[in-house]
Amino acid sequence: MVKVTSTDRRTALRTGAGLLAAGALTAGCAPNGAVAHSTSPAHPSSSPPSTPSAAPAPRRYPGRPAQLTHGPRTHPRVALTFHGQGDPAIAHAILTEAEKRGAHLTVLAVGSWLDEHPDMARRVLDGGHDLGNHTQRHLAVNAMSEADARSEITACADRLEHLTGSIGTWFRPSRAPLASPLVLRLARSAGYPHVLSYDVDSLDYTRPGADAIQRKILDEVRNGSVVSMHFGYPDTVAALPVVLEELARRGLTAVTTTELFS
Repeated sequence: MVKVTSTDRRTALRTGAGLLAAGALTAGCAPNGAVAHSTSPAHPSSSPPSTPSAAPAPRRYPGRPAQLTHGPRTHPRVALTFHGQGDPAIAHAILTEAEKRGAHLTVLAVGSWLDEHPDMARRVLDGGHDLGNHTQRHLAVNAMSEADARSEITACADRLEHLTGSIGTWFRPSRAPLASPLVLRLARSAGYPHVLSYDVDSLDYTRPGADAIQRKILDEVRNGSVVSMHFGYPDTVAALPVVLEELARRGLTAVTTTELFS
């Protein structure tokens, strides 16, 4: 277990606070809640803006189960996965911190969050991260009727396709670590050969503090682990630098989930 001192915690929290402030400036919201942008010069008529290429589509991994909880234990790689919801300033701060350290993440976006912050889809992809489907409204999808569960999956898939040209590389059920047999079948029907679960739960959504998040992850992570984390919580921003530093010290590389299983 990694012992995190009070000095480390203060340093991490100061780092997180700085990142959050920087993220807030990057993502400054317009009065209507949309993400504001700086004005850029118009493109010359002879050089029209290029259309972004379509995002990667889901892949099938032969020989692997329909529900994936971890990658190969033989390679020193891990996947940090984030439930995409909450304040976009925090999302920007987390993505930026990962990119500064050469880490790539996996973001499972909630469709209603993308409705409010559509630029986040391309922000994730442009940073070299995976982008996937975490249902439209982040409700308890396993408890829904077949029609409602299908709508939750396909509505988010449609939103992703509209924004990026792809339904995303992964599907993860909302409010459950594993998909029910029905949700598994509906996800496959929607175009996702696998459902992405995890073997390490950071429990950051319980707001336990940065120290506790760091300890939970670092006590349990190993080769091939898929770690569940969340956008939307300042403690996660504060914990991330220490987590990435310790993973690197152990020789573990934070990669996208696609890279983990490839």
